[in-house]
Amino acid sequence: MRALFVGGVVDNTELDMDGREPPLHYPPETGSGTPRYRLRAVGHGDGGVRCAIYSPPETALDDVLRIAGERDYARRFEARLQPLDTP
Repeated sequence: MRALFVGGVVDNTELDMDGREPPLHYPPETGSGTPRYRLRAVGHGDGGVRCAIYSPPETALDDVLRIAGERDYARRFEARLQPLDTP
C-alpha cells in the first residue's frame, strides 16, 4: 500500500508501506507520545487497501479530502476513498 501525506513538512510525499492495514499514526512510535501524522482516509480497491492518506492532527478533514481530490489520489490508485474521523 502507498502512504500519502497532505500538509506538514512532508506534504505531497509518498512512501510504500508493508502490511494489510495502515497504522492510525505515522510514524507509529515518535517517542514523544504525540503523533506527527494521523490516518485521515483509506483507499480500498481489489479487496484490499491501496493507499492511506495522512495529515498533521490539526489539519481539518475537509481540507485533507479537498487536497486528496485535487491530487486525484482515488483515480491514481484505482481506489474508493473512505474518510476516517479518527481522534
